[in-house]
Amino acid sequence: MSGEYEIDGWDDEDATEAAVKTLVNTSKRATEERRSAADQDMAERIKKAVEAARPGLDKIPDPVEPSGDGDLTPEEEERLAACVEGVELLSTAYWVAGKSLDTIAVGRLFRRLPHKLEPTRCYTTIEEWAGVEHGIKQSRCSKLRAGWELGEVLNASGYTAPEGQVRELVPLKNRHGLKAALGVYQLVVEAVGADKVTAERIRETVRLLPGDLALSDDDDPQVIAHVLHDAIEAAEPAEPKPSAALSTELKRDVDRRAVALADRLDRGRIDRQEVLGHLLAAFADESDNRVFDAVFERMKKAS
Repeated sequence: MSGEYEIDGWDDEDATEAAVKTLVNTSKRATEERRSAADQDMAERIKKAVEAARPGLDKIPDPVEPSGDGDLTPEEEERLAACVEGVELLSTAYWVAGKSLDTIAVGRLFRRLPHKLEPTRCYTTIEEWAGVEHGIKQSRCSKLRAGWELGEVLNASGYTAPEGQVRELVPLKNRHGLKAALGVYQLVVEAVGADKVTAERIRETVRLLPGDLALSDDDDPQVIAHVLHDAIEAAEPAEPKPSAALSTELKRDVDRRAVALADRLDRGRIDRQEVLGHLLAAFADESDNRVFDAVFERMKKAS
């Protein structure tokens, strides 16, 4: 007996190759399992992120009575934050709807949609489709379509511009381009702060621009901003003319009090001019400041 064992079918080279294949296969399986687990984890994270970003009524807390008159509780702060986010979605929703309407209109994507009330024919205009299917009036449809592009640019620039503010800039955008409209909005932001921008402030700024303003969307944004700034600086704001006209309500109240005055004086009638004359005389009387002081207090409250 030689002292060595011989086993049929077993060879060092074969054994080595088999071991290597086993290790490789095991490594591949492990890699695939790790990749699969990572993919599942990523898919779950994406799903959660999408769900968190999804707007919806189910994410808005139901109305409840306040906990008290003092500071908001942590639960109320959380409820407020969720509701503020919901309100801020409105500015984006306008332009999502406007862009959708414009895309449907330009591509005439409604042309093969059966009319809801007359199924034998299809819609012929975007206004007809929007009105019948979604209750959007023609004027509303036009405003949404006209404003979405500027709304999108403002949103991309970091501004949350409500529909009313954008609407004030649409005529300017139509005349001078998107960059000019964006430039005006930025000027207002720089002048009053982003949190104090209103449609009225934008309207006043646009009014200051001269009618012969020459701008082009081909111009550099800094050039446009400089031109706009100089144009507004050079503008002479029109001083509102003081109105001496009395409102209908004030006339009625004066006449009523004049009748009471006439009764106390046992007179037939006292007209407004006579009352005004006595008021002015009493106002100018430096020896008796009662009327002067009363006028002062009323003007201080009105300012």
